[in-house]
Amino acid sequence: MANHKSAIKRIRSNSAKNLRNRYQHKTVRTFIKRLRTTKDKKEAAQQLPSLVSLIDKLAKKSIIHKNKAGNLKSKLTKFVNKL
Repeated sequence: MANHKSAIKRIRSNSAKNLRNRYQHKTVRTFIKRLRTTKDKKEAAQQLPSLVSLIDKLAKKSIIHKNKAGNLKSKLTKFVNKL
């Protein structure tokens, strides 16, 4: 266990941030799965911009790596265009 007040606070804040980051990451993964199971091109094209925005936000906050964000956006855009 930590001995300093600042270390105790850091542990608390890190766990809170970890929970928040996990929740946001899981939410985006759910939206990605929802988009990939869509068969309708119109619906998929409607979902894509909001999903790209969410991916960009995760990359900006360093929840996911910026290259992973780029790869995800590219693959999802190709998927929607191929429908």
